[in-house]
Amino acid sequence: ACGGLREGYEGAQDFDLVLRASEVIARERIHHIPRVLYHWRAAEGSTADDVSSKPYAADAGVRALADHVARCNIPAEALHSEIPTAYRLRYRQPDPAPSVSIIIPTRNNLRVLRNCVDKLLERTDYPSFEVVVVDNRSDDPATLAYMRDLPSPQCRVLPYDAEFNFSALNNYAVQQCESEVIVLLNNDTEVCNADWLQEMVSHAVRPGIGAVGAKLFYAEDRIQHAGVLLGMGHDRVAAHAFKGCHKDEVGMLARTRLIQEYHAVTGACLAVSRDKYLEVGGLDEAHLSIAFNDVDFCLKLLDEGYRNVWTPYAQLYHFESFSRGYDVTEEKRERFRQERDYMHARWGQQLSLDGYYNPNLTRDFDNFSLAWPPETA
Repeated sequence: ACGGLREGYEGAQDFDLVLRASEVIARERIHHIPRVLYHWRAAEGSTADDVSSKPYAADAGVRALADHVARCNIPAEALHSEIPTAYRLRYRQPDPAPSVSIIIPTRNNLRVLRNCVDKLLERTDYPSFEVVVVDNRSDDPATLAYMRDLPSPQCRVLPYDAEFNFSALNNYAVQQCESEVIVLLNNDTEVCNADWLQEMVSHAVRPGIGAVGAKLFYAEDRIQHAGVLLGMGHDRVAAHAFKGCHKDEVGMLARTRLIQEYHAVTGACLAVSRDKYLEVGGLDEAHLSIAFNDVDFCLKLLDEGYRNVWTPYAQLYHFESFSRGYDVTEEKRERFRQERDYMHARWGQQLSLDGYYNPNLTRDFDNFSLAWPPETA
């Protein structure tokens, strides 16, 4: 029905076939079998042994992807990526560019806030955005003075006079914005590449896409976030993929370098259309004031039929928990336990069924190492 293998796509003929097959069957009919069913021989001169041995294979792959884009009328350009025989779709921005509100919650901590806002304004080349600094009861004179005289007319301050509740704070801010796209951004972040916002918005405005996440780094150039994996760690709720790997590490199957779907992405830097944010009720301020509200939000989007995407082409540093600190008091630990228990009660079995993480890999660590004994043996 698909026409079989096509001449002219040698080296990527299977990729071309799979793309064409995916166009004529429902998404729900595509499945992954987590077993080792086939071993690929690595003959001398084959791409299994050395991908550079057949450079034409990568070119054929780009042509196959470009054909797929044209057949499906996808507003994107097929490109080579940094990884041989792996590719990138660069989505075109609507014209005019959608308006964006970047929401940055803060309380005092002038040095962190100023670095975030200044670098954001200095390095972002997106044509239509505002910065909404949500002031949660700052009382430091220097911080207040800075917010009275923010460095650009694109910036405004939105007072939020209530106890700190990350979910409620962001929900309130979204209600006060009218932009087409919302970006939730922690104040302890620093923009790296000028086109980060264009990249995130180009995905957020796609009809079937919910939340969009970025690639975040620690100050020491190690990965802080490359997507969220469900059912991981000691709490079995969620953990960040490839956390702690060097920023240049490729990762299993080049996953740190490729645009891909995840069940969830972090709210430290998250883009979503405002309509979709409101459609699912925003962040859960009643049950998840601090932890896991971003994971819960992403799962609600999935329930409504949207897909969540992570892109390595939007990069920021994230100086994690710089402002709020870590959960070291007994009160904070108890709040965390309650939020963890709520996630298990709300989402249950879904937390152990991450479709983007092979069940043969460990859930105790986020380094993509093998589980032992194998869980699916």
